[in-house]
Amino acid sequence: MVGEAVLRRRCGGEVVETPMPGGAVGFDELVPWRVFRSCRGQAHYSGMYWSAVMGGHVGYESRLELAWLLLADRDAGWNVIASQPFQLVATVDGCVRRHVPDFLAVRDDGLVTVVDVKPRRRLQDPTVAFAFAWTRDLVEEQGWRFEIFSEPDRVLLANVRFLAGYRRAWQFDVGLLERAVEVLACPLPFADAEERVMTHGDGRARVRGHLLHLLWSGRVRCDLSLPLSESMLVEAV
Repeated sequence: MVGEAVLRRRCGGEVVETPMPGGAVGFDELVPWRVFRSCRGQAHYSGMYWSAVMGGHVGYESRLELAWLLLADRDAGWNVIASQPFQLVATVDGCVRRHVPDFLAVRDDGLVTVVDVKPRRRLQDPTVAFAFAWTRDLVEEQGWRFEIFSEPDRVLLANVRFLAGYRRAWQFDVGLLERAVEVLACPLPFADAEERVMTHGDGRARVRGHLLHLLWSGRVRCDLSLPLSESMLVEAV
C-alpha cells in the first residue's frame, strides 16, 4: 500500500517537491535527476540522443533506453520527452521507497506517460516488480499512464534506427515532400515511387532521402516489421 508520497524534480539549481497524487507538476525545463556519465570500463552504455521532438539532446543510460528514444521520437504527438525527469519518494508498506523513472513523455493533448525501461529477463525479479508496482499505483492515481518498455522487435528497431538518420526536418525541401506525398496517394513499391517523383527533375539520391524522411515522420507508411527494400510497398497516410 502506497502512503504519503512526493515528486521531487530539479528546477533552477534547486529541488522542488510536489505532493502526490494531485499536486500540479510543471514540465518546463526539466533537468535529469542524475548526471549521464561515461567512463572507461563502465558496465552500461550511456550517451545523448538528438531528439526530433525536442529539437535538442535527451540523455540515456543503456542501449535499451536508446531504443525507446528512437521509437518514441517518431511520434509527432509528443511535445515533451525527458529522461530521468524526477524522483518519486513514497512510504510503501511502512518503509520509505525512492524511484527515478527512466523517461517522461507528454502528448499534445496533455496526456502524461511515465516510462521505465528494463530488459524482459529482469521483469520477474521481485525487487524490480515491487518497485514498478508501487510506481504504477502512484502514477495512475495522479491520472497519468505508466509504461514498461522491454526489447522491441529487432527488425522494427533496425528499420527505425536507419530512418532516424533522416529525422532532421530542416534538411528537406517542403515542396518535394508534398509532391512525394501526392504521388503516394496509392500504394507503390519504393523503387517505383522514386521513379515517379524523379520525373520532376530531382535526382534519385535526393528523392530517396526525402522518401525516407517521410517514412520516419509517419506521413508515408510501410510495414516496418519487414526489412526495408526497394520492393516494399509505401503509401501516404
